[in-house]
Formats: sequence, C-alpha cells, structure tokens
Amino acid sequence: MSVSDHVDFNQFIEGVKKRNPGQLEFVQAVQEVAEDIFDYIGDKVEYHEYQILRRIAEPDRVVSFRVCWEDDNGNIRVQRGWRVQNNNAIGPYKGGIRFHPSVTESVLKFLAFEQTFKNSLTGLPMGGGKGGSNFNPKGKSDHDVMRFCQSFMTELYRHVGADVDVPAGDIGVGGREIGYMFGQYKRITNQFTGVLTGKGLEYGGSLIRTEATGYGTVYFLQDMLERVGDSIDGKNCVVSGSGNVATYAAEKINQLGGKVLTLSDSGGFIHDPAGIDAEKLAWVKELKEVRRGRIEEYAKEFKGAEFHEGERPWVVPCDLALPCATQNELSGDEARALVKNGCLGVAEGANMPTDLDGINAFKEARILYAPSKAANAGGVAISGLEMSQNSARVSWREQELQDHLVEIMRGIHDRCVEYGGTAGDEHIDYVRGANIAGFVKVADAMLAYGVV
Repeated sequence: MSVSDHVDFNQFIEGVKKRNPGQLEFVQAVQEVAEDIFDYIGDKVEYHEYQILRRIAEPDRVVSFRVCWEDDNGNIRVQRGWRVQNNNAIGPYKGGIRFHPSVTESVLKFLAFEQTFKNSLTGLPMGGGKGGSNFNPKGKSDHDVMRFCQSFMTELYRHVGADVDVPAGDIGVGGREIGYMFGQYKRITNQFTGVLTGKGLEYGGSLIRTEATGYGTVYFLQDMLERVGDSIDGKNCVVSGSGNVATYAAEKINQLGGKVLTLSDSGGFIHDPAGIDAEKLAWVKELKEVRRGRIEEYAKEFKGAEFHEGERPWVVPCDLALPCATQNELSGDEARALVKNGCLGVAEGANMPTDLDGINAFKEARILYAPSKAANAGGVAISGLEMSQNSARVSWREQELQDHLVEIMRGIHDRCVEYGGTAGDEHIDYVRGANIAGFVKVADAMLAYGVV
C-alpha cells in the first residue's frame, strides 16, 4: 500500500467513525474489510470514482421501531426492534433476526455489512441484511414469546417480502420464533410466500437448515486442510458455544474422525479429555433444546469432564479451534495462546468471533484461518436454497441439499484461494481472499447500476 493509499484508508476509517459515533462493532467490521479492499482497489480507478466501498459501508436503510407486548402477568413491556437493509445489489436482502439483550444498532449494522460479503461468496443471488431486538427469550413462556413475535412482525411485515427482504433465524430465534412470526405475517398479509427461511418442514422449510452452518464450517476447514495435504481425522478440536452451530460442527467433526474436547455457554466451558462423542453430544442437544439448561451440568453427568466457570476454552491445547458462540469471543492474547499450544487451524462458526488483534495474531502466525464470512456461510446458503424451493413450490431431498452444501463451501474456498494467494508463496490469506472475492461481485453489480 502506497503512502497516498495509506492516507486515503485512514481518512476513510475516520469518516466511518464520524458517521457512526459509538458504533464500535460496526467500525471494527468495516475496518477489517477495508484493510484488504483498499490494497486491492489501489489501481482500479472506477471503484474509487464511484465511491463503491463507502456506499457499501452506508446501509441502504436502517429501520428502527417500538415493540409493545403484554407478558403473562399482564405487564406492558416495551422493546426496540430493528431491520438493517445494507445492500441489495445482487439480490433481495437476506440475513437473520437476533433476539438478545446485547442487540444494538451497531451490532446489527456490523452483521448486515458482513452478511453482504458472505452472501456474495455463496454465489447465490442474495443481498445483505440483519435485524433483531433487545428482547431476551430465555426464561420466557411460549405465550410470552408468541406475543412478542407477533408484535415484532406487526411492524416488520411492511419492510420484508419474498422479493424484497427475507429474514431467517439467528441467536435467540429458532423454529418456534420463526413459526410465530410467519403465522403473523400470513395473518396480516393473507399471503403464503417465502418471506422467512428456517421454517418448519410442514410449511415450506428446508431439510438440513439447522445443521448447515455448523456442517459448512467444518467442510470449509476440511477444504483448507486438504489443500495442504492434511485432514480433520485424528485431530483434537476445541469448540465454543453449545447452540446449533457448535453442536452440529461437533457432530461433523466426530463424523470426520476428529475429537471434540470442549463446548461452552455464557457461564463458562466444559473440557472433556475423553472427547464429546455422539452419545454425549445428543445429551447436550437435549439439555439445550429441550430442558434449556446450562453447560455446567455436563460436568456433573459425565465422569472426567471439568467445568471452568466464567472462562473460555482457548487455553486448552488443540490442533483445531472453532469459535461458534458470538462476536469478539476470541482476543489477541487467546489467539496467541492457541498458536503457542500448537493450533494448526481456526474456522469461525460465529459471526466475527475474533477481534482485530486476534485476527492479526493468526495472520502473523500463518496458520490456516477461515473468517466467518467464508466459513459460516453454509447456513445462509441453505436459506438461499430454501428460497428457491419456496419459489418453485418444491422440496429437495436431504442428499441433494448435502451435495449442494459441500459444493457451495468448496466454491467459497476456491474463490478465497483465488484472491488470497501471493505469487511465489503457497500460504493463503483467507481473510483477504474472502473480503476481496465477496467485494468484487457486489461492486461490479453496483457499477452496472450507475449512481443509485
């Protein structure tokens, strides 16, 4: 990067900070992408003239709304809801809805920005969006959740549609919440369309959607390893989280011959040196999906396992690491600890789980490192295929979808290799590759439209 380019980059980031005061997560996401994009577009005048990166970093719109609902005790509750529609240059806005106390406009803007590149990488015609609320479904009754979801959709319905914006689930939003929101959309509009993905199979959902993000993350990791003549077989793996992404990533690791040593939740992590096999994993799924319990119960159930309260699993020596919980869960110091302990590769199942210091630590160590926009794109890829099935009024068989998922993840991997390599160096910078590959498709579509 030349001196003039460096100044331009700093000016760009300062502009992002001024336009988005206090939105640290969003600025972090833009900066991480812009570092690679500025280098790539240095000699590409048209991208500069048409301010493509600045336009992508400014959402098409941010919709904020009040969500009023009545709880089981008759109390009137007020939450805030959002939908961030970042960019629809290559297709309808597509991205999840998150219900969690940590949800803010900054978090959703970062997720929608990242989603734009992730969706582009899949090769499917989907733009980038994200939405949610600071509502916390944990500990709430089904009726509380139903009333909130109905109130949320009563406002959201006017901003979404099968050819406009197609939300999916995310943290705090599973099949139950999608069902309540879809029912309310249908009630209000009198339309049965593919306005949401992650639906139940009974009303237009797709097979393997629940498994897709976790499975896809492991497929991408396997693709990286195969490129250097290695595999997951026989590897010790550290996984964070205990939701769908983490448990299905663990399931696929087991199927490919690896050993899963850890899982976690907000209370801490469990370490099982014997490995979390299929039987133990089934117990975890029942704990989380049915009983809605805490991961610390695992250590009481299985002999030899330990629970580490308030800690994260990155201190456990491993061959491979898969952060599958939430954003910024892996710091620079933790990244360096993983490298020091012999970690060969990292694949991100969660969205932006590694902070900038951690990303730089992995890149400096030149280990295999798959950023979330590439590694966890399997979920939105299957969501995109659910949209296709809804449009055609068909349901594809599981094996067809599994084959599509493997093919899509390999395609993402190959695009990252194409843009992430350097002449004379076998090492691939997957972060750079993912950022540039995702950018190019969106940017060229925007150029085709002119200034809009």
